[in-house]
Amino acid sequence: MISLQEYLQERHPPATVKSYHREITIYLKLHPKAAKYNYKEVMGYLSELRSRYSNAGNVSRIVQALKKYYQYLHTSGQRKDNPAKAIRLRDNKTKPIQLQDLFTTTELQTLLQPKKERYPFLTDRNKVLMSLLVNQGLKLGELAGLDIHHISLADGTLFVPGSGNTNKRTLQLKAEQVMLLHGYIHEARPKLVTARTANSPKLLLSKLGQPLSIADIQYLVETFGGLYPERHLTPQTIRMSVIMNLLNAGNDIRVVQVFAGHKRPDATEKYKQSHIEALKTEIQKHHPLQ
Repeated sequence: MISLQEYLQERHPPATVKSYHREITIYLKLHPKAAKYNYKEVMGYLSELRSRYSNAGNVSRIVQALKKYYQYLHTSGQRKDNPAKAIRLRDNKTKPIQLQDLFTTTELQTLLQPKKERYPFLTDRNKVLMSLLVNQGLKLGELAGLDIHHISLADGTLFVPGSGNTNKRTLQLKAEQVMLLHGYIHEARPKLVTARTANSPKLLLSKLGQPLSIADIQYLVETFGGLYPERHLTPQTIRMSVIMNLLNAGNDIRVVQVFAGHKRPDATEKYKQSHIEALKTEIQKHHPLQ
């Protein structure tokens, strides 16, 4: 039976393995009997975390680590279930959009510029990933869940399956994306496929041939953080920026709603309201009576 460390190393880049292993070690030190915990007991630990951290991102990262820990126990036959699998954090849904964390269209385009890669053979995959974030504003789960057949190179389109939070939709690809995806699918991706993943339909694969996870994508985006050290560059802020920029460019809110896959109009409307409030603030700041 492989160890937890080996299990993580097979599926994630070194930095992610280090982060997950650290959080799991802390968890087990605080809760020695955690291997046998049920859902309610795991949620009890999350309550501890919420009182300890004000940043929901820290809690989210730890939740991902716990999911991997229990999945390891399940995969290795030490448990019959994963009590953390159904955990969904909803902290961010009640928070207003932080305009200072968003990026202009020009700034987003800098994320597509050539970058020195630690693993050169992953260059095309990373370009595809960032391109789909910057141009189509996909959610993390949507990006990780893409299959090859969701891409139509002939039509120049991308089909995004629906989820609990978003509607299914078909989005147009830019001409340069079609060329990029063609090269990745037919040349770069086959080199990542292993005997164990030969039948995997997933579009994005890790350097070990495994389907790229949400945590892997988060880590990759974080490596671009040096371009904008004063702001919080994440897949979420990229998506929010794409939506905000479309509205700022004068696109009809219903068109943007379909593009983003929002199930409710108010999910799109909050971006419009945030923009209006920002304009009011600027007007008041420069008002002659102030």
